[in-house]
Amino acid sequence: MQAAPVRATAIPSFSAALRAVESLLMSSGQRTARRNAWTSVLEDRRRAKDRVEAQRVLDRAADRP
Repeated sequence: MQAAPVRATAIPSFSAALRAVESLLMSSGQRTARRNAWTSVLEDRRRAKDRVEAQRVLDRAADRP
């Protein structure tokens, strides 16, 4: 009777598995952070445009007698 061949598949250590999970979570977190940052930039630009327009309206109103 012959012994079954031994397979040399390495079982990942707990820390390696934790790092893999962390990298998956971090990558989606980074995408979310970038998306949120870009949304904030666009909102800031919109507010700046609104402020400029409001200032123009106020300046025109102040120039009228």
